[in-house]
Amino acid sequence: MRRFDDARVAAVFKSYPPTVRSDLMRLRELMFDVAAATPGVGKLTETLKWGQPSYLTEETGSGSTVRIDQAKGREDGYAVYFHCQSGLVGQFRELYPGKFDVEGERALHFAAGRRLPVRELRHCVGLAFTHHSRKKKAHRGDRPLAG
Repeated sequence: MRRFDDARVAAVFKSYPPTVRSDLMRLRELMFDVAAATPGVGKLTETLKWGQPSYLTEETGSGSTVRIDQAKGREDGYAVYFHCQSGLVGQFRELYPGKFDVEGERALHFAAGRRLPVRELRHCVGLAFTHHSRKKKAHRGDRPLAG
């Protein structure tokens, strides 16, 4: 298990009910694993935004912030949140129709204890962590935006 650098983030994870804490801890590891495996992302910054564990590509500025948290009003649920105006969730919906429980343009929801679509989720997180760099390349005409 990866050590917490921010005691506030560690406290939020400790406050989660056991039913979702272990799943959120696995999701946390996935964030760091995807960042390490994705060229151009660099070291992630883990912090709190809106009281939620958040993962930023501050070192390179390559991507959009990804947040994780227990789903509001769902004791056995949790979610991965994306910037609602980025268009990322719509892209995920197109890439993987019916694979995720989608909340509008902002989140992918999951039930505690259920198997995650790990391959697809890793791809989506990688797209979020490279969102800005892909937009810049597309703007310059280097390569299309598609994942």
